[in-house]
Amino acid sequence: MDRSLLEQAAALEPQLIAWRRELHRWPELGFCEMRTSSRIARVLTELGFDQVLVGRDVCDGAGRMGVPPQAVLDAAYEAAEAHGADPEFLPAARDGFTGVVGVLRCGAGPTVALRFDIDALPLTEFDEPDRVPVREGFRSENPGVMHACGHDGHTAIGLGVATVLAAHRDMLHGTLKLLFQPAEEGVRGAKSLVDKGHLEGVDYVLGAHMAVSPDGELSLGVNSGASLATAKYDAVFLGKTSHAGMAPQDGRNALLAAATAVLNLHAIPRHSGGDTRINVGKLTAGTGRNIVCGRAALELEVRGSTTEACDYMAAYARRILEAAAAMHGCRVEITCVGAAAGGANSPALADLLVETLTEAGIPIRRMEDGATASEDYAYFTQRVCAQGGQSCYFYNLSRAHGFHHGSFDFDEAALVPGVQAFCAMACRLMHA
Repeated sequence: MDRSLLEQAAALEPQLIAWRRELHRWPELGFCEMRTSSRIARVLTELGFDQVLVGRDVCDGAGRMGVPPQAVLDAAYEAAEAHGADPEFLPAARDGFTGVVGVLRCGAGPTVALRFDIDALPLTEFDEPDRVPVREGFRSENPGVMHACGHDGHTAIGLGVATVLAAHRDMLHGTLKLLFQPAEEGVRGAKSLVDKGHLEGVDYVLGAHMAVSPDGELSLGVNSGASLATAKYDAVFLGKTSHAGMAPQDGRNALLAAATAVLNLHAIPRHSGGDTRINVGKLTAGTGRNIVCGRAALELEVRGSTTEACDYMAAYARRILEAAAAMHGCRVEITCVGAAAGGANSPALADLLVETLTEAGIPIRRMEDGATASEDYAYFTQRVCAQGGQSCYFYNLSRAHGFHHGSFDFDEAALVPGVQAFCAMACRLMHA
């Protein structure tokens, strides 16, 4: 491999940090990443990518899950417009069609896709003066929204990869796709890119995530890549209000239906085919102590170590929700607002990652297995492997801390190794 790629990635560090800090300062929630998408599209266009797809060319509308209400999308558009979105590309993102796909065509050869997620979380960022984002002036300026999972870093790494590989495209053989995916949080966005066809014909797909280094040292980490399959549901019980003293018999108690469901959901028998999880995280119901409740809403999720185990939990949960509603004379509306398949790395591609990074002098370590989280990158794995391709998901380890917390931050020194890892693998797979 031409070491000039690694050297260019290292020389990009000031720009990587600048991109990361800009993104951190202006975070956007899933399907609201309008400013973010417009800025990504501008960079890829200026780098000379053969195709820069935005808007409805990125996401299949029906494949999106948990899309915010129209009023939220409209407010996000206005905020993006006010805070420096690129005017050429912003209109395409209206109504929640966010994300960007950049394509470099470099002649005959394999098709390699690299995925970078771009969304933030609904958290208020802490303002302690000793925190780097506060001290250096890039704390979130979007109230109640924060990059608390490292996706600002992922996006900056993706732009760095685009910069390096566009400059060395003559060395590559095949097609490179950079997938800047919206709405990973809540596992809502990946399926829409799959449904749009962006993984068709892909031979190799890679993704990565910021993670905590066990010893504080910078390195890349790889394991089996196993993740839990999951499905997220909103369930709304609809009954009938009445006076709790004068005419309780006229009511249909949606709160009781929801409570019955909660207790029975957490009693679902486990499955011998794999580990399973369920959690009802939120219950909202009622208007007053003397009113039979006419509406109750649950937010719940199921998970499984295999897609089959997750499907078992989901089907059982749906039966319980419907039965609980019927018991109390109510009806229930169930909406899937997020989902991900189970996934695991292709062993041969994971081994090639270790070999390639070792040869390039990029620190890499084998990590312990043990799936405890879900990632909709698994939809990419599922689709690519189903057509005979390979997938690998790895970790960018640094002194990161506070994931999904208002204190979150990561070591910006991890940006360069992230760019180098993706570039090294793209070159290896595209025979540079």
